[in-house]
Amino acid sequence: MPTPERIAKVARVLSHRQADLRVVLEGVTIAHNASAVMRTCDAAGILNLDLIAPNPELLRPNKAISTRADKWLEIGVHATPAACLEPLKRAGYEILATHLRKDSVLYTDVDLARPVALVFGSESEGISEEALAFADRIVRIPMLGMVQSLNLSVSVAVILYEALRQRDLKGYAGKAKLPAGELERLEKKWLGQEEEP
Repeated sequence: MPTPERIAKVARVLSHRQADLRVVLEGVTIAHNASAVMRTCDAAGILNLDLIAPNPELLRPNKAISTRADKWLEIGVHATPAACLEPLKRAGYEILATHLRKDSVLYTDVDLARPVALVFGSESEGISEEALAFADRIVRIPMLGMVQSLNLSVSVAVILYEALRQRDLKGYAGKAKLPAGELERLEKKWLGQEEEP
């Protein structure tokens, strides 16, 4: 039976979940990186993490790295970019792909306080052309050094915390926007009170 303190913590954390800000990882093959992203997503109040991974068994969370953050995320696994991104576009999400292309814009110049799905590519190949085809905009984090990339979880954190900053300025960073039924379902799940099927 959960304690009153545990119930209050679950309610507090869920009240900050950003239901309309999603992270999508495409082609990530290093479980360490995926686990670090899970931890970053939980810390930043993300609810939904989507993995475009033909071999999702390669991305089993490393508990030492994720600190079991996967328990607090809704993780979707998709075989192709289309299977993941088409439904998000239909649902009204702006698809923002991270890439250093010449036509990319600074991540700080984009409105991240609206429904957004942020797509990050693999460690070695970046985002595929198939995934880029779904992007409404291409965004970049400025690189001023000799190395032209950050660690995946660092890139995710940089953009997520800019999104939270923008949402805070608009007065709703602490509002989950979760429908009542979904909020109740998650409370039961997180408190271990889900009914047996």
